[in-house]
Amino acid sequence: MDAVRLILASRRALAGSGEALVILAEVWQAQALAQAVGSRLAVSGPPELRGEALGLTELAGRGCGVPAVPDLDPGDPRAARLTELDDIRQTLLCLDVLLGEAGIALVGVASAAPDEATYWQCVEAIDAADESRDRVREMLRKLAAREEALPEREAG
Repeated sequence: MDAVRLILASRRALAGSGEALVILAEVWQAQALAQAVGSRLAVSGPPELRGEALGLTELAGRGCGVPAVPDLDPGDPRAARLTELDDIRQTLLCLDVLLGEAGIALVGVASAAPDEATYWQCVEAIDAADESRDRVREMLRKLAAREEALPEREAG
């Protein structure tokens, strides 16, 4: 399945989640998807994005450690359905929004956390989502710079 479609499905699922455990499961799904996109770009994306993509893979992996995620079957992660990454720019734009929404959802969970351990795990996951967004935004910046440079190369 195309990355953009998976990200949009994750956004809908996150928006529709209500209780804390469901929100945490959806945040885990979002981080796993960010990790998969980062991994794909690190291996086969444009060379100028590979360093940031590798960083995204590592940061999103750290974000997958959110607390109290229900047991998921190996076939459950949406990220496992990622087969295509057709439009890198659109994928990164959508992923930026998803990670922002995941961070906001985590703030809500953290503010109502039943214990200090859950609170701090949410804070760490918020931090990972924020840092992942920074990587995504840097890749978008590099893509824009690359696209600006292309007409110059073609004209020269």
